This record gives sequence, structure tokens and C-alpha cells, in this order.
Amino acid sequence: MKILLFGKNGQVGWELQRSLAQIGSVVALGHNEESGLVGDLCDLQGVRETCRSVRPDVIVNAAAYTAVDNAENERDNAELINGLAPGVMADEAKILGALLVHYSTDYVFDGSGLLPWREVDATAPLNIYGQTKLMGEQAILSSGCRHLIFRTSWVYGLYGRNFVKTILNIAGRRESINVVDDQVGAPTSADFLADVTAHALHWSTYADVPSGLFHLVASGETSWYDYAKLIVTEATRCGYELAVRHIEPVSSRQYPSLAKRPLNSRLSTEKFESCFGLRIPSWEVGVGRVVQEMAQARLQGGAL
Repeated sequence: MKILLFGKNGQVGWELQRSLAQIGSVVALGHNEESGLVGDLCDLQGVRETCRSVRPDVIVNAAAYTAVDNAENERDNAELINGLAPGVMADEAKILGALLVHYSTDYVFDGSGLLPWREVDATAPLNIYGQTKLMGEQAILSSGCRHLIFRTSWVYGLYGRNFVKTILNIAGRRESINVVDDQVGAPTSADFLADVTAHALHWSTYADVPSGLFHLVASGETSWYDYAKLIVTEATRCGYELAVRHIEPVSSRQYPSLAKRPLNSRLSTEKFESCFGLRIPSWEVGVGRVVQEMAQARLQGGAL
């Protein structure tokens, strides 16, 4: 199986290089490539030509414009990367008979209510980031290519910028931290997403897995506030010397941002678990594991 991976240097892309290598030959591309292939999703013709040159069995798109606030002032760029580029990949996948794997977000919903969102629920994004990610989903669906679209949320990992690293950085310098407590979701680790993607691809080689849209997050739910508390607890247990003594809950209204965030980021994974035969672990397990890995890397002097 030949796999073409876009976004190799992102949180999920970094982990995908490891997990996908176990099931196929991987051509992994980042934003700046010297191989003659194009990994920059702003270059639509280059992406198209790269797909035709590699002729993969599977295209995995882990690249995205993820600067949620900046997207409010950079709509064209966000649309290009999140909306148009996935459509180009989908068109090429259709021509090649390849499978396209693409990652989307809970931000396609408006965040209302208290129940986990299902794949069939109506979308209504609150911000431009969510709108452009929905645009990418729709382009893939309308192409008619074989596809797996995985909506996820609150992604973190050992590499790249994320909430875990932000909290550890602030907690190392401040005695008190304010964290919003009225946004609820499921922190989902990049290595989990990568491993489950590899499982889904392996599964699809011998099982009749239909194209589709699936919600894929860790099980359970939490607020950013309780998430931060667990990060600090796990970090202290792993030997971090932190300055923080108090973590205070605050409402989203006290921390207004350029882009509006959904309050309810819960996603139901019932469809995914049923189709792929997996039982998804709790979000606490992943956070504990990644914090421990960060602590070990820190002791070894590794840069993350």
C-alpha cells in the first residue's frame, strides 16, 4: 500500500509517519519540500501534480489552517488550505481510485445543547475556521471519491503547540491561572488519532468499510478548567516543579476572543466504534501518558 501524507510536521502528521509506516510505504510531505513534490496546500496545482506523480493508494490529509482567531482576518488563506485543497485531493483520489483520509473538527457545529453531536446533526459553524473546515468536508463529499473523514476535537500531543504545553509553560511561571470552565469536550491525543487511522486503513483492506464521515475523539468529557487541573496534577506526579498554586474557573465571557468558540464540543463516537470494532479509551488516559512522555523527554534534554 502506497500512502501519500500531507502535513507531516503537524501534531497528527508527526505521529502518522510512525503509525502508517507499519501498514505501507509512506511519502510524507511538509509545507516546505525539497523533493520536487509539493506539500504546500496553498499551491493547488502543485498538490494536484504531486498526487498524479506519486499515484498513491491512500491520500492522508493531516494539514490544515488551524489559527482559529487569525482566520477571522485571513479568510482567503483559510479557505484555500481548509476548503479548496481537500477538494483537489478528493478529485485526484477519484481519478486514481484512491482512498482519501481527512481530518475535520467539532467547530462545524454551533456548540449549543448538552448532548454529544452525531454525524447526522445539522452543522452551523460559529467562526471562519469552522466554516472553511466544513467547506473542505463538502468538497470531499461532492467529489464522489472513496473517503474517511474524521471529525475530532481538542487535539494535543508530544510535538507541536497545544493546550498541554501552554498550561505547563504558564504553570511553571505563575502562582495563579484562570481557565474557562463553560466549554466542554474531549481532549484527544495525536498519537491516538494516528494509531486509530492506521487501524481503520488496515481494517478497510479486508472488511467492507463504506466511505463516510465519523466522529473520532477520546471517550468522556471535561472542561478546559478540569483539563488544566489534570495536566498540573499529572505533571507534578511526574516530577515537574511548578509555581502554580491556584487554578481559577472563569467563564468564556471573561475571556473574549476574536473568533467565537462553541460551548459544547462533545462528539458521539458510536458510529465509529460500531463500524471499526474499537472501544475508545478515556481522555484522562491519553493526557497522563503524554505528560509522562513530556517529562521523560525533558529529563533527557529533548526539544519538543
